[in-house]
Amino acid sequence: MEHNSTFPIKQNELNMLRDEASGYLKSVQWEQGARAKNKDNNAKDESILLYLSRANSGSNVEITSVSKTILALKKRLLPDSLAIPINLNKTLYAVQEGLTLGIWIKDSYNDASGLSSLAERKSALDNNGKREFESKMQTATAFQLFATSYKVLHDLKPFSSDDLSVMKQKFAGIPEVSLMSPLKGIACSLFYFDKYLSHPDIIKSDKDVIDFTVVYFEALIDEIQLRKSSLEYTETIVDRTYKLENSEFAVSGWDNVFQGTAKSVEFNKIQFEQIVGNKDAKHFGRRLTERMLSYDFDAKKNPFQELGGFMPVFMGYGIPGTGKSMLIAAIATRLKEYSDNLDIPFLFHPMPDTLISTFQGGSAEKMVEWMKPMQDPTKLIFAPIDDAENNLQERTAQGVSAGVKEVIGVFLRYTEGAYAVNYGNSSIGLFTNLPEMLDKAVISRVQGRFKIDGARTEHDFLDQDYIWWKKFEKTMPAFVNMLGPSDYKYLADQGLTKNMGDILNSIEKPTEERVLEAYDRAENSNKANEHMFFASLYKEIQKIFPFFSSRDVRNIQSAISLRLTDFDLEQDWFENPETYFKQNYETKFNMLQELMKGNMKGLDFSEIRRQEVVRYLDNVATIADTDFKRKVDARVNQMNIDLEAREQFGNRD
Repeated sequence: MEHNSTFPIKQNELNMLRDEASGYLKSVQWEQGARAKNKDNNAKDESILLYLSRANSGSNVEITSVSKTILALKKRLLPDSLAIPINLNKTLYAVQEGLTLGIWIKDSYNDASGLSSLAERKSALDNNGKREFESKMQTATAFQLFATSYKVLHDLKPFSSDDLSVMKQKFAGIPEVSLMSPLKGIACSLFYFDKYLSHPDIIKSDKDVIDFTVVYFEALIDEIQLRKSSLEYTETIVDRTYKLENSEFAVSGWDNVFQGTAKSVEFNKIQFEQIVGNKDAKHFGRRLTERMLSYDFDAKKNPFQELGGFMPVFMGYGIPGTGKSMLIAAIATRLKEYSDNLDIPFLFHPMPDTLISTFQGGSAEKMVEWMKPMQDPTKLIFAPIDDAENNLQERTAQGVSAGVKEVIGVFLRYTEGAYAVNYGNSSIGLFTNLPEMLDKAVISRVQGRFKIDGARTEHDFLDQDYIWWKKFEKTMPAFVNMLGPSDYKYLADQGLTKNMGDILNSIEKPTEERVLEAYDRAENSNKANEHMFFASLYKEIQKIFPFFSSRDVRNIQSAISLRLTDFDLEQDWFENPETYFKQNYETKFNMLQELMKGNMKGLDFSEIRRQEVVRYLDNVATIADTDFKRKVDARVNQMNIDLEAREQFGNRD
């Protein structure tokens, strides 16, 4: 959904609707449906559901008053306080403001969709007209309830507890949601909201009132999201954004940025220096953190994006056991420490393991929910996908589930195309042992890639052991009775590299055989410092790997741009954030440009271009080959097993 027009929600128009909203809080009438009254008995908390279903004392229609219930809660929770306590007040006000906004949104939909004029001619409508009228009424009601809930969450979420799991366990769901008419929609949702508030087990403190309200209106949004696919006449909802005057708040179709304003997930703190080897990966991780921290919250953009040094999607790959998970934790640790230091909100947002759903369309919905927060410009977001080959596996492979295809579809839409918004504040990292199993289109979205290859040198292995045995030293000092190396200080090699050049200066020619042949053929006609060399090399590569395309060339270009911005930020900037991080966008951009010019003086463009092209093409070939090799190895292995089995079987006779 591209929202192509924005409409203001004016405060003075809301003022005129506020009385209507507070009227609903004072009293609504609701008659429970038969199904809600006889809720099934295997539900998780019978007592609460039974209580909800017996909510009416015999008569069918009951009048409910949320404002009275809040006063009763005040008496029960804080009998000695004269004023209404702040949390109860906040809740009542937030629900009133939510209702006011919902009424405004409903009125706006009525006018935009033509429902208002249908209502005026209601008595004269034919059957088709009546059907359209009823259908639009349902959509208006759903949109009103959605907007109301969304506004309540916007106002209360900052004050709710970080962990709502206890409240969610007490909550037994909303027995029924009415979309018959806007009035019935409000009456039904306030009726059950009120019943929960009156239940003694739900609310134990005034803080619980805010927590419960958040849980309830989140559930109401979920209920509406479940039904929205059956609603008709939604064009005037999805094609526009309503923005509240003098506020950050906006309603864009059915988008819900609170879905997954996941509180940051917990992770183990780990420093880069504790990771052995992985020079390339550690260097990349460090650059990524410095670039993300340069994001400008006021301008909502990142100067590194303009300089060509930002990677919205990157990939780390390597054999199992080389430290993928440690690396994810190290990047998160570094971002979190710096963010705390600079007073920047940070979200660690790994993809959940439970993304693939067995329901048709369920995986796409969960994936949208996971990708949504990446469009929130108010925080830095690091979103790793560990074992990426599970959820983003080659779609054409045999036996790939529909769920995987849905997830990939959403991933591609959100990383490039109309949906893709990247302010330069979020980065998705794919981590995998099996890059060759990833979908080709997904791999082509990757703008930065690095190997996670673990220990590589004698010193690396020495340090890996050192990290392990020095734990014994602490408890039993003389226990490890072995001699250390005479010419090496432990962990000296595990620090961070100055720049990629230190890692790559040994790259001479491609190591992969077919790439090397193509390289030599291209070099026969042109030298590597001629533009023509690369054009003919790409053409040769395309003959061998037909899937090599201009997207790959763009990825190579972005890898070269990354090298041009491969410089350290001044240490002083971290110690005194005012000098750089707290500056405005223009100043930051100019400071970086100066650093970049200084950095480029020492670089040789044609050599960097050559290194990056060789590195990328080797990578493409390795990924393409590994898949084929794995299949061959598996077949050979099976034949050997069959052979051995036959021999052993023969020997028995």
